[in-house]
Amino acid sequence: MHYPKLSIRQVERVFRGPNGEQTQALLPVDYPVNENDFITILGPSGCGKSTLLRIVAGLDTPTNGEVWLDGERVEGPGADRGMVFQSYTLFPWLTVEQNIRFGLQERGISKAEQKARSDYFIHKVGLRGFEQHFPRQLSGGMQQRTAIARALANDPKVLLMDEPFGALDNQTRVMMQELLLSIWEASRKTVLFVTHDIDEAIFMANKVAIFSARPGRIKTEVPVDFPHPRDYRLKTSPEFMALKARVTEEIRAETMLAH
Repeated sequence: MHYPKLSIRQVERVFRGPNGEQTQALLPVDYPVNENDFITILGPSGCGKSTLLRIVAGLDTPTNGEVWLDGERVEGPGADRGMVFQSYTLFPWLTVEQNIRFGLQERGISKAEQKARSDYFIHKVGLRGFEQHFPRQLSGGMQQRTAIARALANDPKVLLMDEPFGALDNQTRVMMQELLLSIWEASRKTVLFVTHDIDEAIFMANKVAIFSARPGRIKTEVPVDFPHPRDYRLKTSPEFMALKARVTEEIRAETMLAH
């Protein structure tokens, strides 16, 4: 019997305020994620996309429901899930290399293996020559490359990304999209990627999960069948534009409901 890599089962989230008032952020979400899926999660602002990602990461607890990864229930954060946030979350007192090696060191991986993995991913994300730089000496794009290298060096089963390119300028963002896709094409990681950007969602994914307005639920899934490798020219093709029009209409309908 085939089980999904990641199984989100009836996950619901209600936030309780100081006076007992309740805000429903997520309606029950059922969603299977298969091995090597690159799923982008798209939806109106405040619809619960990041909340769902945090629950999968083990950084938040669902009010109801559960998350399973490779047949084991998620009970909290773990090295089997790598998280990359929109804000740069590097340790400012550590160099690029030390940041990338941090998780491996915590897990007791040998120094030789730490070095081999950090060297490999420093090369992969194009940071050769910057190994001994501190985060303050790097551009935003280079800081995110370091964060991605750090997440990948831990060899997680699932990579979770919460608008990782949201704070970057457009040119850097496009470069980072292509970089991440090339790494995914080589490593075939399972990825859940939250974004507000419709072009980015379609370009990166093999499936786009579209959220409803808050309280959020996954209302539809749009398959993306464009071949790999992909580059930025895909975004100007008639097929891409047609898919973008369809996804835009889905999001627009939800945004109208939200206001």
